[in-house]
Amino acid sequence: METAGNYAIQARGLTKQFGSLRAVSSLDLDVPRGQIYGFLGPNGSGKSTTIRMLCGLLVPTEGTAEVLGTTVPGDSHSLKAKIGYMTQKFSLFSDMTVLENLQFIAEIYSYPSAERKTRIANLLDRYDLNDQAKQLAGTMSGGQKQRLALACSVLHHPELLLLDEPTSAVDPQSRRDFWANLFRLAEGGTTIMVSTHYMDEAERCHRLAILDRGVKVADGTPQRLQASTGMHVVEVTASDPYAAQAALDGVDAIASVTQLGVRLRVLIPDDVDNPVGLVKRALDAAGVSAEAGASEASLEDVFVAVTMQNPDHVA
Repeated sequence: METAGNYAIQARGLTKQFGSLRAVSSLDLDVPRGQIYGFLGPNGSGKSTTIRMLCGLLVPTEGTAEVLGTTVPGDSHSLKAKIGYMTQKFSLFSDMTVLENLQFIAEIYSYPSAERKTRIANLLDRYDLNDQAKQLAGTMSGGQKQRLALACSVLHHPELLLLDEPTSAVDPQSRRDFWANLFRLAEGGTTIMVSTHYMDEAERCHRLAILDRGVKVADGTPQRLQASTGMHVVEVTASDPYAAQAALDGVDAIASVTQLGVRLRVLIPDDVDNPVGLVKRALDAAGVSAEAGASEASLEDVFVAVTMQNPDHVA
């Protein structure tokens, strides 16, 4: 497979089988250079398995992939200097200080000795770690560990950064700060692939794939995906959302009803006429007082719609 120069990753038919479990199934990917590409899906959807295959840690059962022009896993060793990899557990040495962690990573990547001190000083400053330089990594907060793990991952100036649910163990402010750092890296030319199960994070990606039980069920920009759900979206506000949901669950034309606090998000296929009228009639027939109106699709609506269409999905 020939990798076009404007793609950091291309995969065709990438599959991983663990015994009877098909963790990833016939996955095709085209990840543009210099963008943030998201993997959205719940735990067990195949995100981590895919990332490990792409960086050569797992051998695919079927399919091929080229990462930065290199075939994996066949020649994955040559990718070491070009890839940064950060897991949700951060992979830090708890009994070493922040400075020692960075020095050790510099040694692993054979970073030029003459430039090492300056590079580490820049990272300590960029990721706000100067005050923790002599602190043991194991005693740091979740947000501090996250910043250190990111600094370690980019120390050697990788072309591609692979992030496996890197914000799952940190507070909202740390998540926002982390994404600000990712945008700066992407603006500098780094390609970033990040897996997440947070809808708000997926919306920040330039492009994303939605995975469901190992199958890619959607791929595109967040805006394009939201505009092409194949569903009308009706939002219902009710003082008794449980009664409203019960009234709508039995309507054949309604594909899905999801509760968000006192609001309901109702998905109805595009070929159904007057979806708002359909919802209002069902609520009136059940004696439920509620407001209903058309709404724009959210990424959560997209996720519900595309996973319903996946034949491998089990509700």
